Amino acid sequence: MLRKVIVLMALVGVWPIVGAAQPSAKLDKLSDTVEPQVIAWRRYLHQHPELSYEETQTAAYIATALRALPGIEVQTGVGRTGVKAVLKGGRPGPVVALRSDMDGLPVEERNALPFRSTARAMWQGQETGVMHACGHDAHMAMLLGAAQILAQLRDELPGTVVFLFQPAEEWGGAESSPSGAYAMVADGALENPHVDVVFGQHIFGGHPGGTINYRGGSTMASTDNFSITVKGTGGHGAMPWLSKDPIVTAAQIVTALQTIVSRQVNLPEGAAVVTVGQLHGGNRNNIIPEQATLSGTIRALNEDTRTRIHSAVTEIAQHTAQASGLTAVVDIGRSYSVLRNDPELTAKIVPALQRAAGRDRVVETPPQLASEDFGAFSTKVPGVFWFLNASPYPDRAGAANHSPQFEIDERYLKTGVRALVSVTLDYLETAAAESKTP
Repeated sequence: MLRKVIVLMALVGVWPIVGAAQPSAKLDKLSDTVEPQVIAWRRYLHQHPELSYEETQTAAYIATALRALPGIEVQTGVGRTGVKAVLKGGRPGPVVALRSDMDGLPVEERNALPFRSTARAMWQGQETGVMHACGHDAHMAMLLGAAQILAQLRDELPGTVVFLFQPAEEWGGAESSPSGAYAMVADGALENPHVDVVFGQHIFGGHPGGTINYRGGSTMASTDNFSITVKGTGGHGAMPWLSKDPIVTAAQIVTALQTIVSRQVNLPEGAAVVTVGQLHGGNRNNIIPEQATLSGTIRALNEDTRTRIHSAVTEIAQHTAQASGLTAVVDIGRSYSVLRNDPELTAKIVPALQRAAGRDRVVETPPQLASEDFGAFSTKVPGVFWFLNASPYPDRAGAANHSPQFEIDERYLKTGVRALVSVTLDYLETAAAESKTP
């Protein structure tokens, strides 16, 4: 397919700006030029993190940086605190969206960086440190770097690029309180202009640094939260026969829930997880309480499995309670959908990723059961989400995302900028060539 497109380009007189048919020296030079600014952006943003839906200063900083670039129209307040920017190319063509998340986490930084975060904020009624412990500072800086390069190439672009700086990826809210990607979609972020494809990337402290991982199909899991309230009859711990003990029944439910994945999920179709993270009941050792509560998370790699698990959690909880003469109230809140990369689009962008990172440094990866709300975009239009490794160590991985010690090697920010620009240009140029096919 790629060879056919290159031949078509030659026939119609359209050669890539920076593409597969010629060396990427121009992109190399542009990436080198913007690198110091990308690092400066990243350090400022790292030092000034804000929690989900509180990214007002972050959004203002990004909007100011975007407005300084030629040809970019900026809209703020999209999805509450998000920023949308539009760059129209000099030639007609498709619309590509590039996405970055913006929010920090309620984590107190434990690194000794000169630009470490000392920010504080209120979270769940308590003051806490705030840190970009998931690399969103790097995501914003890399997308700003890509915007700067693409703005310089705007007269040559056969299409339009939309830059989405999204709030509240870490929100994790249910449908009644959606995260930032869903809020931006609801606010029309994929319209005016209508987006044809969307791309995104996530940085990790993985090793070796500078490598890119990708996958077609289901790539990251859906995530849903559940809570179960077991209601019984309280009494004295010395006379349990006069009570209906919700703690014992809650414990039975915890054990029974573990059979869902092992006995009800078709694992060849995709992995799943049911984890109970909290179990509470009672306030004294010799009193049987009236109720006990447990809560946890459900992860799945396809929607059929997700739905089946929801039903199984409800059935097991209610029937286990009923068998002991108690009742169970189950609440399941749907949150992030399965992040599924469009397989055909994924295959098309692999050469662009290889040019950005190196042919031997782009590797297909297994799916993971962590979650990301990028799926809110990629369920509306075809999309691809890939992973950039940026370990600060030469021989091993760095701290995991969400760790107070999370850190990256900044020299790989340039790889991320190159990936965003290369994928965008390849898609625009290929679509332009295909549109001229007789």
